[in-house]
Amino acid sequence: MRLRTPLALLGAAVLVLAGPPLLSSGDDSESGTQIPGLRFMVPNTPGGGYDITARTAAKNAEDAGLTHNIEVFNLPGAGGTVGLSRLVSEHGNGKLAMSMGLGVVGAVRSNHAPKTLADTTPIARLTEEQDVVVVGKDSPYKTIDELIDAWKQDPGKIPVGGGSSPGGPDHLAPMLMAQAAGIQPKSVNYIPFDGGGELLASILGNKVGFGVSGVGEYLDQIKAGELRVLAVTGPERVDDLEDAPTLKESGYDVNFTNWRGIVAPPGLSEAQRNKLTRLFEELHDSPEWKKSMDQNGWDDAFLTGEEFGDFLDAQDKRVVSVLKELGL
Repeated sequence: MRLRTPLALLGAAVLVLAGPPLLSSGDDSESGTQIPGLRFMVPNTPGGGYDITARTAAKNAEDAGLTHNIEVFNLPGAGGTVGLSRLVSEHGNGKLAMSMGLGVVGAVRSNHAPKTLADTTPIARLTEEQDVVVVGKDSPYKTIDELIDAWKQDPGKIPVGGGSSPGGPDHLAPMLMAQAAGIQPKSVNYIPFDGGGELLASILGNKVGFGVSGVGEYLDQIKAGELRVLAVTGPERVDDLEDAPTLKESGYDVNFTNWRGIVAPPGLSEAQRNKLTRLFEELHDSPEWKKSMDQNGWDDAFLTGEEFGDFLDAQDKRVVSVLKELGL
């Protein structure tokens, strides 16, 4: 008995020590979604589409219990390329991700940025949404035809504002609209803002003739009557904006949508990349995210990994092609 008792106690101690790792191999393991210290970078100012997407994703992920205490911070500049440069410099950092979209693709081209999205680790494309053509509530333009009739008379006198650099979605959409209306894109007076938040003040103050931005960015202001939506740029009307026609049904052959996603720094290990991807996969499937998608007028466009990387490459080629076609 004297020999067996110490052995039994030793065995029990081994079980106690070995037990917790076996029982807690969930979210803190390689197969979980918990990423302590995770940060989401927004490469433009607060209030824009990247900002709304990042903050919504962070809150939904926390509410769903996927991870905790995500820090969201803004690093604006040069259409998103300042943030992109910072992201690329964080080589191997699996606790940093950046909200981005077509605007960053265009900004890389228009700003001749030294770092491109090919230097990042693609994680996930999340959403797709239409742009809206909006004016302030005091604007003289009540319909899209009234706006375009005035625009045709003197394109340079009616500045159009967008929340992206040349080559980005808020630039390409009105240029395609101009082309469809018989206006030379080169004659358009486009004023870029660093995100939809900055653009909003200029639209409300009638400092631009009209603005073009994502549905989700201005839905609240449209519903509150601060902005008047004249048209949407996609293939069909938006559920929350039933009175706003598509450009196509208004007689202008334009079908344009924007998208947003997440990229991470280069040099991630396979485990780091997989964990970030898994976090967004589980976020995508959560009821919290589905509700936010509906509230913001976002369409599901989920794509991960290499497929998302291929998509980014195709989008870069598309921007170059469209700018060339428009003579820009």
